[in-house]
Amino acid sequence: MIKILFVCHGNICRSPMAEFVFRDIVKRENASDHFFIASAATSSEEIGNPVHYGTRNKLRQYGISTDGKYAVKMTRADYDKYDYLIGMEKYNLKNMERITGGDPDKKISRLLDFTDSPKDIADPWYTGNFDLTYDEIKKGCEALFKFVAKNNTL
Repeated sequence: MIKILFVCHGNICRSPMAEFVFRDIVKRENASDHFFIASAATSSEEIGNPVHYGTRNKLRQYGISTDGKYAVKMTRADYDKYDYLIGMEKYNLKNMERITGGDPDKKISRLLDFTDSPKDIADPWYTGNFDLTYDEIKKGCEALFKFVAKNNTL
């Protein structure tokens, strides 16, 4: 079982979008039995809140539901629990390493580091551009799936 945790600041916009987009890819590839996929926040601000309406609305356009998802905070124990801890931007990575006490096993990376255009994914909470966020997350999730499939013989 390959365990992936997507992480952003509040766990209401980007990381749940990545969680559910990746779940959709895994389902289409008939690989659901090989994955455990979740998302979390590096901050406590939104804990217990549902997915942001902008993310919900964008995913609904593609028939993807976020029902039942509420923001949770990443913990130190998540480092041992997950094989991949995927942040959305460099600030997430810095906070993830603070929470985990470092990254000795090199499990922490940005989502777009798996693409040919590594960069941060801007937070749509501030930009309001959920279309761009979706496009970047989809690209990152597709590249991550290919990387994981190749390196884990799915």
